[in-house]
Amino acid sequence: MPSAVLSRIPDAAEVAALDAQQVVQLLRSQAAVNEVLRNQIEALRAQVEWFKCQVFGQKSERYPVQPDAQQMHLGEYLGELMPADPEPQAEQDVPAHKRRRSRSDFTDDATSVPFFDEAKVPVLSIEVPNPEVQDLAPDQYEVVGQKVSHRLAQRPGAYVVLKYVRQVIKRRDTQTLHCAAAPVGVIEGSRADVSFIVGLLVDKFLWHLPLHRQHQRLIQAGFQLSRPWLTQLVSQGAQLLEPIYDAQLESIRSSRVKAVDETPIKAGRAGPGKMKAGYFWPIYGEHAEVCFPFFESRRHDCVRALLGDKPQPGEVLLSDGYAAYSRYAEATGVTHAQCWAHTRRGFFEALSAAPQQADCALQMIGKVYEVEATIREKSLSGEHKRLHRLEHAKPLVEQFFAWVDEQLARQGFLPSNALTKALASMRANARHS
Repeated sequence: MPSAVLSRIPDAAEVAALDAQQVVQLLRSQAAVNEVLRNQIEALRAQVEWFKCQVFGQKSERYPVQPDAQQMHLGEYLGELMPADPEPQAEQDVPAHKRRRSRSDFTDDATSVPFFDEAKVPVLSIEVPNPEVQDLAPDQYEVVGQKVSHRLAQRPGAYVVLKYVRQVIKRRDTQTLHCAAAPVGVIEGSRADVSFIVGLLVDKFLWHLPLHRQHQRLIQAGFQLSRPWLTQLVSQGAQLLEPIYDAQLESIRSSRVKAVDETPIKAGRAGPGKMKAGYFWPIYGEHAEVCFPFFESRRHDCVRALLGDKPQPGEVLLSDGYAAYSRYAEATGVTHAQCWAHTRRGFFEALSAAPQQADCALQMIGKVYEVEATIREKSLSGEHKRLHRLEHAKPLVEQFFAWVDEQLARQGFLPSNALTKALASMRANARHS
């Protein structure tokens, strides 16, 4: 494409000086320029819509099923049944009155709406004396029943100091002193009991309570402890968990079907005010185990270090479209099953460019999701789950791939079109799986 055509548009005098062949060439060049600009505008419009969605819109990819135009809404049906202008009803004055405020002691609270599990929640029973029996002798009244009500209460965080008292004895026959050894803790020589270490880790990693806040809570409870000591306990406690982590990761690697992904995280200081970029690679096994191995990069060799070089026969790897997983699958021979959610996202983003085709794709994928929902509702597992998928999901998937091939064969959109990208990505992923 001539750069002069891109830089400026010739005026009428210049066009008049051209012969017919030059005019045709000029028109073709301008048509090519318009095509390039149209593609750029389409790409920029998609970017603007994406940014608007991130800032102002809803980020959920939930796509509601469009209602059938031939179906009548319930409101429309009721509107036809109700008269258009109902006759006004006669009004009647009601004298004002005072209503007595209800006094409830929540008698039926525990039986009608239980809000706790008695097997897990400690219950403190409090006897409320009846004022009617204060001046009565025991033989002057009879207890015929009781009413129970519950209230949710809170107590300050309970810390307990375990005081081990060991007797020192002196044998009279040998004149020697003897004392029992102190109980051995999970961390040798530490003042922290295993229960305190577990609570410290659970509060930090499960409930996201930072150590400095836990330290403040301990100070308020009357303990004079240093925050670096809590940091050391977290590090020592994590070391105690390493054998469990190693065993769980090995169990995941031996699974026939496993899922893996990678997510960035800032870890370690790279300089003043800067942190190093690392990656967690969460991996999920057949027995609902999950581990989060850490690598300093997202290189392809991290996948091999994570999954190993010798997969078992018939192994299936579930992942997104990152090329590292495809290369690993090709090198080791594992079956690469890619994620339906990423495939669906491409068609979801193509709704504005090709609403009819994208809606058709989303509805077909939604039917596959409905099969999985049925499996969860029926709690199917093992061979029953596989047979249910073969009977119900496989025909839907084959129908969807046939539709994708049909759309690609007659696709009139540009290669940069969002629908074309979604179709091509779907077919490319299917070939690599």
